[in-house]
Amino acid sequence: MRIFVINPGSTSTKLAIYEDDKQIWEAGAHHPVHELEQFHHAVEQFKYRLDFVYNKLDMCGIPLKFDAIIARGGLLRPTPGGVYQINDKIKHDLIHAEMDHACNLGALIADDMSKRCNCPAYIADPEVVDELIPEARLTGIPEINRISIFHALNSKALSRKYAEFIGKRYEDINLIVAHMGGGISVGAHRRGKVIDVNNALNGDGPFSPERAGTIPADQLAELCFSGKYTLKAIKKLLNGKGGLTAHLGTNDVATIAEKAQRGEEPYNTILNSMIYNVAKQIGGMYVALKGDVDCIILTGGIAYCNYCIANLKEQIDYLAKVEVMPGENEMDSLAYNALSVLKGKTILQEYNP
Repeated sequence: MRIFVINPGSTSTKLAIYEDDKQIWEAGAHHPVHELEQFHHAVEQFKYRLDFVYNKLDMCGIPLKFDAIIARGGLLRPTPGGVYQINDKIKHDLIHAEMDHACNLGALIADDMSKRCNCPAYIADPEVVDELIPEARLTGIPEINRISIFHALNSKALSRKYAEFIGKRYEDINLIVAHMGGGISVGAHRRGKVIDVNNALNGDGPFSPERAGTIPADQLAELCFSGKYTLKAIKKLLNGKGGLTAHLGTNDVATIAEKAQRGEEPYNTILNSMIYNVAKQIGGMYVALKGDVDCIILTGGIAYCNYCIANLKEQIDYLAKVEVMPGENEMDSLAYNALSVLKGKTILQEYNP
């Protein structure tokens, strides 16, 4: 099976071709900031990104012949996990999405290409996968509910792969998956559903290299009304300039870990604090699963950092078996989902929020 994968990011577009589960070609670009500045909203970049994809394929002499096309899902309305064939509702909700991000372009590009290639186009496990149980959703303020935004694509794909490795189905096991990258999400996977997870984007859970995580509410309210910050600046503190970046002026975990390992302060205390908060979140998900946990999976870019993983394992390995599966794995995860549908292992979901 020949599968084309599309993954648009804020300033990049990643492309790949897979034959079954083997990547045979990859390409991409970091788009110049001055070219992106002409667009006020991500959806306005559609033709710009689409032309990039077609031009790249043409330059490489790659014909438009694929068995399926799959793209990063985008910030749709809350929806259960799974693989979705792109339909008019998906396209409408991405064009009119409340959260503006270039990932919303993936399905639109895939849909255009599928018409030229005469093949199906899919998305899989978008960031807004919502399978929370009611107890996980409510807060002490009726106007505010907890929102499920996390690294659903990688978390669920690795969960399925782990289940296959041990000879079981994802729907028959319980897992805790901690994805640690620029943001950190820790989810409780109960028999194929993520029943609880922190909002890894907008201020919930552990602080991360770029995000503030959960903040004491009263102190945050005081900061908001101090006159020192605009709403935009506060939101940037929560997502983009918070976490390690706020404390240390960098999000480079490898460099911070080197300094921490030598006992340099404040690097040692701050990095250890981040890992401690990840461990606490994992402990919370252990409670959510009532202690019935088959494995704790540690993934994301930070899972490559031996210092961080060793530190974290010391705090959690008594809870359950720990499996380290490092990397973002977005391209592989997308191809894996498309192949599962083409081989009849996965049933397509219908997007109808």
